[in-house]
Amino acid sequence: MGLEWEQTVVDARDPARLGAWWREALGWVVVNDAEDEYEIRPAADRLPGLIFSPVRENKSMKNRLHFDFRPADRDAEVERLLALGAVRADLGQGEQSWIVLADPEGNEFCVLSSRRP
Repeated sequence: MGLEWEQTVVDARDPARLGAWWREALGWVVVNDAEDEYEIRPAADRLPGLIFSPVRENKSMKNRLHFDFRPADRDAEVERLLALGAVRADLGQGEQSWIVLADPEGNEFCVLSSRRP
């Protein structure tokens, strides 16, 4: 197959602010901070990246696509993300082994149960 996952584009009211939040959350680096595009990657030469692109409207419904993250320590990671400005999100998931959070613009993502040793 000839496809390589280059990046995921995230619509944002404030691309630089949201991109900077995700950069901090993921520990990634900024590779482009132009007015119309803010891109972060795990490292400058590593893919895939996240591009934050400006839109006028606010997010209005549940994401059709979201990220799942598997941390070494779920509860510690949730607390760290909440301290950065994430909020808990209730999508009707009920009691689960993962925790749903939302970034500062309301995009949901999941923090899965801790990695097994």
